[in-house]
Amino acid sequence: MSKYESSIKQIPYSQEAVYRNISDLNNLEKVRDRIPADKVNDFKFDSDSISINVSPVGDVKLNIVEREEPKCVKFEAAKSPVPLKVWIQVLPVTETSSKMKVTIDADIPFMLKGMVSGPLQDALEKVADALAMIRYEE
Repeated sequence: MSKYESSIKQIPYSQEAVYRNISDLNNLEKVRDRIPADKVNDFKFDSDSISINVSPVGDVKLNIVEREEPKCVKFEAAKSPVPLKVWIQVLPVTETSSKMKVTIDADIPFMLKGMVSGPLQDALEKVADALAMIRYEE
């Protein structure tokens, strides 16, 4: 397994507010307009799962497999070209701010690792940036 981590993002909302929003995927409706249509198609979600078609990767479906209130939400791929896990960690900084990091653990074949590592890290940073820009309701 290969691990990829986003940089740490500062968020001007409490840990509880961020966790409450990321632990229910129905809240993705808030960021639907920020998803690049040329890269992502068939964007669907419910409270526990998300499905997307990512060009050129194909269909990806992630299910929430663990919620560790108020600090972590873990996902596992139900459908993906490679086995992968994703987790979003949220830690408090002050009562009204927090920090977040997104991690991907993917089983990428050695022959493909050189080709996908850069784009995967770039995508991970974009996801973390998008999560950091959400207006989390207190």
